[in-house]
Amino acid sequence: MSSLKQRIADTISRDGPMPVSLYMLMCLHDPKDGYYATRAGFNRDFTTAPETSQVFGELIGLWAAQEWLALGQPPRLNLIELGPGRGTMMRDMLRVARRVPGFMKALDVTLVEASPLLRATQIETLAGHSIRHVDSLDHAPEGPAIVVGNEFLDCLPIRQFVRKDGRWHERQVGLNTGGDLMFGLGPPADLPPSLSPVGDEVEYAPALETLVDALSQRFANNPGRALLIDYGPAEESPGDTLRAYREGQQVDPLADPGTSDLTADVDFGRLKRLAEAGGLVMHGPVSQGRFLTRLGAREREQALAASNPARAAEIAQMINTLVSPDQMGERFKLMSIGPAGIGAPAGFAETA
Repeated sequence: MSSLKQRIADTISRDGPMPVSLYMLMCLHDPKDGYYATRAGFNRDFTTAPETSQVFGELIGLWAAQEWLALGQPPRLNLIELGPGRGTMMRDMLRVARRVPGFMKALDVTLVEASPLLRATQIETLAGHSIRHVDSLDHAPEGPAIVVGNEFLDCLPIRQFVRKDGRWHERQVGLNTGGDLMFGLGPPADLPPSLSPVGDEVEYAPALETLVDALSQRFANNPGRALLIDYGPAEESPGDTLRAYREGQQVDPLADPGTSDLTADVDFGRLKRLAEAGGLVMHGPVSQGRFLTRLGAREREQALAASNPARAAEIAQMINTLVSPDQMGERFKLMSIGPAGIGAPAGFAETA
């Protein structure tokens, strides 16, 4: 039994079954054996849009520049990324920032990252750029801000509830008679508010409230936008969507804690309700394919192919992965959150 699995088992033996949220937190962020602390598997266990093609980060960078212009070109702009991975998207965003007069000079880059391993990788990827690391959005500098996050929300620990005999019960991780980890149900419990279950299973990420509160406080005092890219249902709350991936394959999330990426669908409907309750406005969700196409993905593909004719087919394949409905184009969605009273940003006009 691995060190982390043993410590999880010891915790359950001492304190009783734990909620799925605590299990996820330990698996992903345990400082000694957690997945992101020791072995985050970009391009091995999973592949993200920024790692698929430079065009993704470039278009997000141009979107940020357009929003800076819409804000009146403030002389200082906080560009804040949530969960920056290896720093690939930020690197590509900063590359195109130089093309917009005055934009690069205005930027103050902050990366919200808890993992020491990933922080070191981000420093290497962004060598030559001035960046700062913080543990949470609350610790990012004040002032006008563009906040971006790609596949940040799907890694937030979730609580899960199951309806049995007319009552809701929280799903927990416990031990079977052989000492192995297993899922079970706790005693009857009240379902948290703001959920929209469509069946007998529902899950939610408590940290969504924390994120919305941080955005609400920031945008109450300073102008800005947040752009979040992830996957999940547009309206109803997800059921049981907890998944684990290792080397590109889906595996048992209880089999070997800390060695696989854990993920769950995002409740976009709940995110919108929370944003509106916090005095914010949310545009979207809009599909990634539609958003990137509106921002010029195909035109950028043609320009890259013209500059690299030997790689034209490869470039076309990568862009197709980003925008095609049967690949990332429909599964991933984008949302923009900002202060009330502002119009739809670039890429969202038809979905406002």
